Amino acid sequence: MVIRDAVPLAPLTTLELGGPARHFVEAPDDETITEALRWADARGLRTAILGGGSNLVVGDAGFDGLVVRIATRGVRFDSTAGAVLVTAAAGEPWDPLVAEVVARGIGGIECLSGIPGLVGATPIQNVGAYGQEVAETIRSVRVLERGAWRTRELLPGDCQFGYRDSAFKHDPDRFVVLGVTFALRPAAPPVLRYRELADALAASAHPTLAEARSAVLALRAAKSMLVVPGDPNRRSAGSFFMNPILPPAEAEAVAARAGGEASAMPRWPAGGGRVKLSAGWLIERAGISRGLRRGAVGVSSAHALALVHHGGGTTAALLTLAREVAAAVHSRFGVVLVPEPTFLGLGAAWNPAAG
Repeated sequence: MVIRDAVPLAPLTTLELGGPARHFVEAPDDETITEALRWADARGLRTAILGGGSNLVVGDAGFDGLVVRIATRGVRFDSTAGAVLVTAAAGEPWDPLVAEVVARGIGGIECLSGIPGLVGATPIQNVGAYGQEVAETIRSVRVLERGAWRTRELLPGDCQFGYRDSAFKHDPDRFVVLGVTFALRPAAPPVLRYRELADALAASAHPTLAEARSAVLALRAAKSMLVVPGDPNRRSAGSFFMNPILPPAEAEAVAARAGGEASAMPRWPAGGGRVKLSAGWLIERAGISRGLRRGAVGVSSAHALALVHHGGGTTAALLTLAREVAAAVHSRFGVVLVPEPTFLGLGAAWNPAAG
C-alpha cells in the first residue's frame, strides 16, 4: 500500500473542481482497499471512496482525510437458466462494460450507455436513464463490511433501491462496493419504455440492442451528456438535480402554476401513485436559460439540468449557481430540487438558502 499526501482531486473528477486529499491511496485490489481503510480507522481519519469522479462535487478546501480510489478490474460472464450473469469488479469502467454486453447480444443495460463512471457506483446511485435502472438487473452486490472487516454478498432487497437511491447512500460508512453481478437477458430486444428513445428508433421495425445503444449515445451527445474532449459543456457532474417525484395533488399544483404551459409539462408515473416531473423543464420555465454564465461556471448550453465548469472556477461559485437555480424553481413552482451528485469536503448538507 502506497499512501500519498496532498493529492489534487480536481483532475480526478469530471467537474475538475475542488481541493486536495490529505491522504490518498490507489487500490488495485480488494486487499489494498481493506488495508487502507483499516489504516485510516486506526488513526481516526475520515475516509472517502473515489470511483470515476463523474458524480462528485469536491469542496475547495479538499478532503481532510483518506481518499481511496478504486482501481480493481475484472469481468466474468456465466450462462445460467434463462440469463447471463455478468460479474464485474467495482473499478471496471461502466460504459465499456455496456458496450461489451451489447456486442454479445445481451439485453438489460443497453439504455444505460454513455454514462461515465465505474461499475461500483451503479448500485449506490441506482443508476438509471432512458427507461432502465440497474436495480432491475442487479442479482447481488459484493461488499466489504467495515468494522467487521468481512466480505458479504447483498441481495437486491438488502440494497433498498429507490429512485437514484439505495441503502449505501443512507449508511455510506458501512459498506464498500467491491463488485456487482447483473442478471441479463440473452438475445433480448432493447427496452423502449422512454418516449424519446422510442421515437429515435421508430423507423426500425425491430430495433437491435446495438441500434438502441447508438441512439442513446446520440441523444446523450446532443445534450452534452457524454464526456467528449473539446465540448464546452464537458466539465459537469451530469444531471445536477434529480427529477422531483410528487404526490398527485402536488403535481397538479405545479401544473396549475405552469398556467398555459401545463399541457406541455412532462410527467410520468413513478409508482405508488406518485408522479415524476422533469427538473430540466421546471428549471427552464423558472427563467434559468441554457448557456447562462456566472463567471467560470454556468448552465450547460445543451441541457438545463447540467451545471458546468468552464475552467478556472471554484466549487463555491458552482454551489452559488446551484442555489440560484433551486431558488428560482421553488419560487416559480413551489418545488424543492434535490442535488444528485455526492458532496465531499463540503461540511453541512445541501441548503438551497445558504449564501
